[in-house]
Amino acid sequence: MRKLSFFFMCLSIAAWAGKAENNRLHAAATVLEEIMAIEDKAIPQDLFSKAQCAIIIPGAKKAGFIFGGKYGRGFASCRMPSGQGWTGPVGVRLEGGSFGLQIGGAEVDIVMLVMNQSGMERLLSSKFTLGADASAAAGPVGRSTSAQTDVTMRAEILSWSRSRGVFGGLTLQGTTMRDDKSVDEALYGAGVDRKDVLRGKRNAPAAAQKLISMLNKYSAYGNK
Repeated sequence: MRKLSFFFMCLSIAAWAGKAENNRLHAAATVLEEIMAIEDKAIPQDLFSKAQCAIIIPGAKKAGFIFGGKYGRGFASCRMPSGQGWTGPVGVRLEGGSFGLQIGGAEVDIVMLVMNQSGMERLLSSKFTLGADASAAAGPVGRSTSAQTDVTMRAEILSWSRSRGVFGGLTLQGTTMRDDKSVDEALYGAGVDRKDVLRGKRNAPAAAQKLISMLNKYSAYGNK
């Protein structure tokens, strides 16, 4: 009887975890859709068209005052090896220092674009630090970036944030990005290799279809 109760308890925990990840995937897709709909102040679509990977963290927590800190969970997806479409997402955790010049305790939606192959290799690792292991910069806003700055051209990762309706580039120097194995296993099963997912070797779960659809929509600008 105890074994049966334990079995059903495990099923309930797994179902709850799966629902939580599905909800976060939906939130990530909604964040991207809303940010890209900001009139004349969205992430430049010509940058999106060149990005190798995208990282979206909905509702990251931040706290300021004497000590700054942040914590967030979200997803990363990369372009398929063919260059057409995006891979299934993997879970990521954001941890570390303070949110640039932002202060207070509000939640922040964060979007990052990985702009080149070296940045993608960082993402394939289990852990890296922005500004130390990977060069990072606050991303520009606007419909295009015809007048790109040197920092935009050199950065491996560009980042933006939205807090209380205010959207703009975000400095994430000193922030640690790590894998989120429990999320990956909830989405793809035990023992999944996140590298296989980000290289397009695993089918995306149904709950990720809206997010992938948004990535396809906003990254196709440069291919038209």
